Amino acid sequence: MDAQITIIGAGVAGLAIAERLSREFGDVYLAEKHRTFGQETSSRNSEVIHAGIYYPKGSLKSKLCLEGKRMMYDYCRKHEIPFKKCGKIIVATTEDEIRIIEDILDTAAGNGVNDLELIDKDRIAELEPSVFALKAVWSPSTGIVDTHSLMKSLETGIILNGGLIAYDSEVTGIRKIAGGYEITITDSDKSSFTFTSRMVINSAGLASDLISEMAGLADEKLRINFCKGEYFRLNPPKNRLINRLVYPVPAHNLEGIGIHVTIDMKGGVKLGPDVSWLSSNVFDYKVTASKQNEFFRSVRKFLPFLEYDDLSPEMTGIRPKIQRRGEPARDFYIREESHRGTPGFINLIGIESPGLTSCLAIANYVREMISI
Repeated sequence: MDAQITIIGAGVAGLAIAERLSREFGDVYLAEKHRTFGQETSSRNSEVIHAGIYYPKGSLKSKLCLEGKRMMYDYCRKHEIPFKKCGKIIVATTEDEIRIIEDILDTAAGNGVNDLELIDKDRIAELEPSVFALKAVWSPSTGIVDTHSLMKSLETGIILNGGLIAYDSEVTGIRKIAGGYEITITDSDKSSFTFTSRMVINSAGLASDLISEMAGLADEKLRINFCKGEYFRLNPPKNRLINRLVYPVPAHNLEGIGIHVTIDMKGGVKLGPDVSWLSSNVFDYKVTASKQNEFFRSVRKFLPFLEYDDLSPEMTGIRPKIQRRGEPARDFYIREESHRGTPGFINLIGIESPGLTSCLAIANYVREMISI
């Protein structure tokens, strides 16, 4: 075999897996169709280190988020990755919403998140004097991270460990052979070549279902549904009025967690993402300027200082959901597929939020599936 392990996709999860495995195994390859890492979901998100509040007890999202949060803060300190444990508040602006955030507290406690606090208007005013809420959940362990620096550090680790990264290398074919897989790569010049690998790890994000199908694992229940999320920027000088993350109560079925307010490492503030299910899986990164009023009205209920012209279009991301519109939230799908006739093939499908927070824990979880 040309490689022991081939990882497909250099988003933050693929990078973390490749860095973890290249510490231990030789001949680890990472193939990425774009010219560099993190060009899709991993670079178009809120950059939040989540506390693990919302996810069902016993789910991979809950387990890996809690483990990943701890690992992320440790990794950032060790490797001098810019981060900030700024905390967040989940605000209730009506009596009905108070009941919802009380339920959120119960869910979080069941998941082992034991640092949350239900706070009143006085405490809210201490933390965020410009925010209106009747009550709020205070999460001190939520934070933000510079995702580009994180991914660059993981990339460096792979190289130092002896792993090989091939950019501009799109996987266009996978064939099961004795003892492994034959993988076809098409490069930026549209030239194709093949190599063999004992194991394949599919971490292709928005294309993960298509990669799975190439290996003969078509499954309608694992079809990726593109869910677009747009962001608007809070213009200076009012960005200085926000110091932490501010979230509304989450949307039904956790399709999204509401248009929320996040800060970045440079002091910028953005609002979003919203939820817009795309009718086809097209890479639509256009920001819809006409949504400004929708964002303004949604957020003004807890940011009373906001005026319409304080907002400007910012960016768009796409979530790789296996949940369909209107359905209950789905868990991460991370499985070694021997039971479906493809031993040594590991699928990661539907790695949406909290995928960034969980990436280092996901890497350890995948390591436990490897027996070579």
